[in-house]
Amino acid sequence: MYIHRSNKSASAGLHFRHGAVDAHCDTVHYFQGVKGSYVFSRRNECAHLDLPRMEEGGVRAQFFALFVEPRYGPCGALKRCIQLLDSYYETVGQCSSRLETVGSYNELLRVNGEGKIAAVLTVEGGEVLEGALEVLRILYRLGIRGLGLTWNNRNQLADGVDEPEGSGGLTRFGREVVKEMNNLGMMIDLAHISEKGFFDVMMLTSGPVIVSHANTRMVCGHRRNLTDEQLRALRENGGVIGISFCPSFIGGEDATLDKLLDHFEHAADIAGIDHLGIGSDFDGVEKTIPLLEDVSCLPVLTEGFLRRGFSERDVQKILGENFLRVMGKVCRS
Repeated sequence: MYIHRSNKSASAGLHFRHGAVDAHCDTVHYFQGVKGSYVFSRRNECAHLDLPRMEEGGVRAQFFALFVEPRYGPCGALKRCIQLLDSYYETVGQCSSRLETVGSYNELLRVNGEGKIAAVLTVEGGEVLEGALEVLRILYRLGIRGLGLTWNNRNQLADGVDEPEGSGGLTRFGREVVKEMNNLGMMIDLAHISEKGFFDVMMLTSGPVIVSHANTRMVCGHRRNLTDEQLRALRENGGVIGISFCPSFIGGEDATLDKLLDHFEHAADIAGIDHLGIGSDFDGVEKTIPLLEDVSCLPVLTEGFLRRGFSERDVQKILGENFLRVMGKVCRS
């Protein structure tokens, strides 16, 4: 059903049969004309992701993050978010025969059934709420289905990972946001949040969470990566981590496809195969690792999974079934 390059290998057959779900990219910034030559509907030399390369890579569903740069906060964050949202709808509206924005799991199934890629809208950083639950509800009505509570810094909801060791967790407003997201049916994204904030959410939420783009701290000690304790908590919650392709999270100068696969293997060992997915961070990183230069290269990852001994059923779960399960439980309508 999906448009892709011809490839007769077993791994490619598996990959394109099930399709991939990527829980995080920052490509919407290119919709703002950052690169004058970039056009989402055609294949580009710049950026890591566009519609033709998504089709070449067998993408079934793509989470598009609206990331508000720190220079716009705190008072200009909401306006900037709305500008990004407008550019998103203006751009994807021209590609409605190939890609469609969805708000629920059932909508995603319908869109895929029509041979189109499903797009899921998220926001990266709760500062866009500017301290008001009303903004959260309006963003939901505008199609947003996921919110990363923090970026790296502190905001009105919680501390991010860049705050000093021993930093705080959820604020009172952050607790209200978590409860309201549960009520609305929005995915809570714990990428970038402090460890204390992470566990505060785990104690409070009534549904599974996601960590859209992060890696494992046992394999690479970067502060953005999850500890084994966090991975176990994610398993108990029923949530999913999207392993990122960011070189500094993988191993710095030692970042390779094999090192990335080490992260997938460790996360599978600790959290379990049912709690593991893909969160590329394409267009949110300046550099990529060899063999995964852009979204069209995703079949290489499936080949790597099989080479490492993951079963076909395991690969199906990692490619997207796990994230779709969470979306089905959380995004009810």
